[in-house]
Amino acid sequence: MVNVIAVIDIGKTNKKILLFNEEFDVVYRNSIRFDEVSDEDDYPCDDIESIENWIQNEIKRIQVEGEYDIKAINFSTHGASLIYLDAQGHRITPLYNYLKPLNLEEHQEFYGANGGQEEFSRKTASPAYGMLNTGLQILKLQKEKPQFWNKVDAILHYPQYLSYLFTKQITADFTSVGAHTATWDFDTMQYHKWVSDYKLNLPTPQNGKDAILTIFNGQEIAIGTGLHDSSSSIIPLLESEKDKEFILLSTGTWIIAMNPFSKETLTQHQLKNNCLCFMTPQKQQIKSSMQFLGKIHEVYITALSTHFNIDIDTHLQLELNETLCSELINTNARVFLSEGIDSDFEAHPELLANYTDYETAYYQLIFEISKKVIHGINLISDENSAIKDIYISGGFNKNLIFIHFLKLLKNDIEIKISDCKNESALGAALMMKSYI
Repeated sequence: MVNVIAVIDIGKTNKKILLFNEEFDVVYRNSIRFDEVSDEDDYPCDDIESIENWIQNEIKRIQVEGEYDIKAINFSTHGASLIYLDAQGHRITPLYNYLKPLNLEEHQEFYGANGGQEEFSRKTASPAYGMLNTGLQILKLQKEKPQFWNKVDAILHYPQYLSYLFTKQITADFTSVGAHTATWDFDTMQYHKWVSDYKLNLPTPQNGKDAILTIFNGQEIAIGTGLHDSSSSIIPLLESEKDKEFILLSTGTWIIAMNPFSKETLTQHQLKNNCLCFMTPQKQQIKSSMQFLGKIHEVYITALSTHFNIDIDTHLQLELNETLCSELINTNARVFLSEGIDSDFEAHPELLANYTDYETAYYQLIFEISKKVIHGINLISDENSAIKDIYISGGFNKNLIFIHFLKLLKNDIEIKISDCKNESALGAALMMKSYI
């Protein structure tokens, strides 16, 4: 049998299990999608019960088939998702969707009692994102759903809940509590005072390399406490580039620029421009710029396809036109994106009426996205930073137009394509390497 580490990698769309061997190569993977269900307010949410069953059945199936010997299991999930347990360890609520509306006006008294919204958001490195701030999710449940809140005995972030399914241990990790939760004080690097003021029983975060030895289906397995996926995705580079400083550009629906080498605290200016901090599994700050630019790209390639009556993947066939790139930079027009922080994530097909060809319209879109990305990179770079290496992971690392615009807009950087696949899952696996 091949010794492996199993990683459960949970995205908003795809749920995956990957097996890594002792060289950290993927030797097996399986992926599934689940239809959403509705919470008690008829708002869409993930089908957590089906996800739970699938995870445990997958591990059991691999054990029974006997080709792989699972030595450790770890978890990587999207953030902004909590599970509430009662005194018997049973889940109380659905897995609420972080896109569900939350009225920030109803929390102004809370912000006021904690130094005001701006200072509180800076201190917790958590822009006021509504449901994306899990601390506000807790307050919302406490206020609006007393029938649930009165039963709450423990609160877990999503990765730690998946770990709990195997260990029945209440845990927390730095990557989860440090991901725009509004519960962690980045000035003191501990839970914010309001957590104890509200008598919230939140577990103490532990080092991401710690595991709990558990018997599952008759076999002893080291169970990790799990990681927030964005923070996990930078671990492979931190492991491989130990002597070099870099910024990682993680691209997908969100485009997140991450700088784990920033020594400066988050400023109000950075906060107001979509900057925040994540944490490494070892409690190190990762200053980051998080923008929903991949979503904007997604809606506009659909609109472009409809407007020009061509295939939705036409952008993948475009050859790099360096002359057009230079022309658009010199013109420096703004067509599709906002001047400041983007809040409109719908396509506006009427904006395409001025374009007679697909290529120019698409290049303009990528120019504007690239400009925002460079602005984000500049914001998270310390004043006297000498960081030159920018690694790009995710879907945009194959987009030559995007890469060329980045080079033109910031010519003192060296773009490097991360050849790492499944970064978040690999990061979670690397945390368990002492157990294989």
